[in-house]
Amino acid sequence: MDVELVRLAQRGDREAFAALVPEAVDRLLGVAYRILGDKDRAEEATQLAVINAWRKLRSLRDPERFEAWTYRLVVSACRDETRRRPWEVRAPVALALLPEHRNAERQVDDRDQLERAFRRLSVDHRAVIVLHHHLGLPLVEVGRVLGIPTGTARSRLHYAVRAMRASLEHDDELPKARVTA
Repeated sequence: MDVELVRLAQRGDREAFAALVPEAVDRLLGVAYRILGDKDRAEEATQLAVINAWRKLRSLRDPERFEAWTYRLVVSACRDETRRRPWEVRAPVALALLPEHRNAERQVDDRDQLERAFRRLSVDHRAVIVLHHHLGLPLVEVGRVLGIPTGTARSRLHYAVRAMRASLEHDDELPKARVTA
């Protein structure tokens, strides 16, 4: 990311902003998809985040924080999208948690369980998991991106993992449907 382009865009240079957009859209779309689990809704959230970036760019105090700031905007747009249509959140699991040596059928079952557990999380909890585990941001940076204290980011991650674990344990207790050929 070119800090000088951000500074030019902050002064109203549309071409500079247009030069920033392609890279930003790729990053933001990936985050939005992992949080929402739906391509169309992720595209809507990303588009809203980019529009808000243009509208609010002058308020960005530190041009070097443009990337983190845009993550905050896309998470906010995902929240808005979830409030607008809460019944449509599908959210695929953003983490590669499955061991390679298991058979394919078991991997599909495990992935389905993880997706169900991930879907049950709030957008705020999903955002922390995506930013920390998928993007690899340290919790200090996750807190900055989301505009929350580091301790709150750490707490959200803890409760998100705990909720996923409880959900997985609950699913394990349910009787499995038998498939007969």
